[in-house]
Amino acid sequence: MNIVIVGGGVIGFSCAYYLRKEGHEVTIIERGSGTNNCSFGNAGYISPSHFIPLASPGIVAQGLRWMLSSTSPFYIKPRLDTSLIKWGLKFYSMANEKTVRKNAPHLNNILQLSRNLMIDLDQELNHGFQLETKGCLMLYKSAETGHHEAELAHEAKKYSMEAPVLSKEEVQAMEPDVEVDVLGGVYFPVDCHLHPVRMMETLTQKCQEMGVRIVFGAEVLNFETKNNTVISVITDTGKFNTDHVVVAAGSWLEVISQKLGINILLQPGKGYSVTYGDRQKNLSHPAILVDDRVAMTPMGSELRVGGTMELCGIDHDINMNRVKPIISAANDYYPNIHLEVPPKEKVWSGLRPCSPDGLPYIGNSPHHANVTIAGGHAMVGISLAAGTGLLVRQLVQKEKTEIPMEAFRVER
Repeated sequence: MNIVIVGGGVIGFSCAYYLRKEGHEVTIIERGSGTNNCSFGNAGYISPSHFIPLASPGIVAQGLRWMLSSTSPFYIKPRLDTSLIKWGLKFYSMANEKTVRKNAPHLNNILQLSRNLMIDLDQELNHGFQLETKGCLMLYKSAETGHHEAELAHEAKKYSMEAPVLSKEEVQAMEPDVEVDVLGGVYFPVDCHLHPVRMMETLTQKCQEMGVRIVFGAEVLNFETKNNTVISVITDTGKFNTDHVVVAAGSWLEVISQKLGINILLQPGKGYSVTYGDRQKNLSHPAILVDDRVAMTPMGSELRVGGTMELCGIDHDINMNRVKPIISAANDYYPNIHLEVPPKEKVWSGLRPCSPDGLPYIGNSPHHANVTIAGGHAMVGISLAAGTGLLVRQLVQKEKTEIPMEAFRVER
């Protein structure tokens, strides 16, 4: 088939890779330059440990305490926005134990599938992702957070994941080159990490070598349909005829889907990261500083520090009041790494596409014979990329999917 993919992030390229391997003619349409979207500046985690959906018990109460502080890990920019209100009401209704029990097994299924596929893909592409299977540490300073993390570790065992609870001394033993100031931690050996920039460069190059057509700087304006079939994608640079459309538009998924008459609830969640180069002494393991919601990722001689969730709409402005607490937390947990707050131009920001129930949207359009949706991956886009690519290929080709897909359906 002649397949057009809307979106050139890691999800779009993963879909392109798996579809092109089957012999389809694939075109990727990306509104940006393909050098700095959300797939480039994230923490690079492949995290089966993130099996609890974003909509979970306690998140609303905690979020309400944080949401009006511009320096907190979670912030909602005050604005009258119908989409945000609808999303917020849905999120509120889903943030409970019943939703977690229902959705966590499905999230675990796709996380585990994708982890294994991503390891295989990295090996297939000559370790171009710089993927490492070192696991990830969940570090905490407070007893309350430690209790919560220990409960999650116990829950992880239900999904056959090891998650030993570590003392302060055991955490320090895993980090011989840097001082760690924590009460304790939980270690997830199943987690992996990679270098997002190397991954995107490698995946882009591989897709080009396979014959995937990549069109950057093209914004989708509309779709031409005949009966219930999309026959072309109309952009500001021209029209692209197609036999099948895959919409993998990241934080623009809601806007693009509306052009097809598909109503999807989605909010962009802004995050920030700073990458420090030439570290003489670096972390040995990636870590999440749980109390402060900060992610730390060693990438060779580089160290990436990132965090925050800011529901602000499509907005790339960098608020340094939100960056400073991220760097402060890193120095607090690792007292001798001495990270400086960088100038604004050295800070990266990106928009994570967040669904209200914490699961991605992966499924065929309920209104079209030839449209597949793949988006809403929130903070686990890298984690779920390879699995999403394979599942989209199976959906497009009307094959039996690797895992049950009902929980990810587009209109749920």
